[in-house]
Amino acid sequence: MSSDQDAIAQVRPTSYDIDPIHIQRWSPRAFLEQEVPEDKLLSVLEAARFAPSAFNFQPWRFIVARTPEDRETFRSFLVEFNQVWCEKVPVLILIVSQSTSEKGANLTHAFDAGAAWGALAYEAVRQGLVTHAMTGFDFDKARQLLNVPEEFTIQAAVALGYQGDKSSLPQAMADREGPSPRRPLDQSVFEGSFGAALR
Repeated sequence: MSSDQDAIAQVRPTSYDIDPIHIQRWSPRAFLEQEVPEDKLLSVLEAARFAPSAFNFQPWRFIVARTPEDRETFRSFLVEFNQVWCEKVPVLILIVSQSTSEKGANLTHAFDAGAAWGALAYEAVRQGLVTHAMTGFDFDKARQLLNVPEEFTIQAAVALGYQGDKSSLPQAMADREGPSPRRPLDQSVFEGSFGAALR
């Protein structure tokens, strides 16, 4: 285990045996100004393509920005805080999900898009990349600028690239840079009914 992975494991100890990729995935804001090779980008998106979805509807869509012009368009609808750290991010992705079908409302579109995002995030770790999902942006402006049809719900924007050093961030952001801990399992998992402890 590398020293970085060791440090993450100390902040995020696990109670049960799981694949280390689950604790290695976190959401940094320090990115290198380094292009992501196309094969790595497509591998990350390919992993998302194979996420499970209700009735195999696959409601997710990904709008990718990797040219300077497209990235600038994306940054224009981010809140100022996110604009600052996204300056060096080489790939920005907007995740949207189709909320209706010929059968009517698709009640699981957000759940399914979340599964695709999770697959994307873990494959990014496997490819030596990092991701940071965010909802700090103007959803209406994003819809207008990126021509998102009304039957698609905007879910999140994702920064994708190589992790940089936190010294490249403004001090207030650098102070917060690091993997976050998780609450104990018994505070999230109940048995039989909500709030009931596992037996």
